[in-house]
Amino acid sequence: MRDELSEEPGHAPHPAAAAVAHRTPSAPSSSRMCAAYLAGIDQLLDAQRREAALREALDLPSIAVALADPRLGSSRDQVMRWCQEWIRPPGAERDAHGLDYERVAQAAEPDGVPMRALRRLQLRRHARTAPRGFRARHAADLSPRESEAFDMCTALTEAARRWYARNACHDPTVQANLARLAVLR
Repeated sequence: MRDELSEEPGHAPHPAAAAVAHRTPSAPSSSRMCAAYLAGIDQLLDAQRREAALREALDLPSIAVALADPRLGSSRDQVMRWCQEWIRPPGAERDAHGLDYERVAQAAEPDGVPMRALRRLQLRRHARTAPRGFRARHAADLSPRESEAFDMCTALTEAARRWYARNACHDPTVQANLARLAVLR
């Protein structure tokens, strides 16, 4: 790379290399499939179907890990690392929402391909997406168990959105796996 852009006396940089060096970064792509899956969780929460929303949200770390793997595999250790990186702030035992990320990792399927979670993600690609800016409302009259489920779902969906925006939209493996899932039946 250095040779392509070096400006040694008497040598002009290669025009193609100069064009690449001055290119502006492209805007991140978005995955309709992921957006629909996350919106589906928000809609389940809004409809007060917290257990169903929690089931879907607990699959998010396994889905993220599998999408980042060329073979679509995941393990509990990888899910734990994903949770530590994307949910838990550095130096904290629990995240700002009080989420116990170890519980999330325990909910992950054992090592292998999380087929059930990936299939649900795949089926969401045809769902209508919620209007922009739609977020589930947190009702004040929730029981402690319902409030914990709501907070866990919110923390997981926020982490998945952060992961996609900061990492996955630029990761060729994730994008290739999303494309594979979109065409598989």
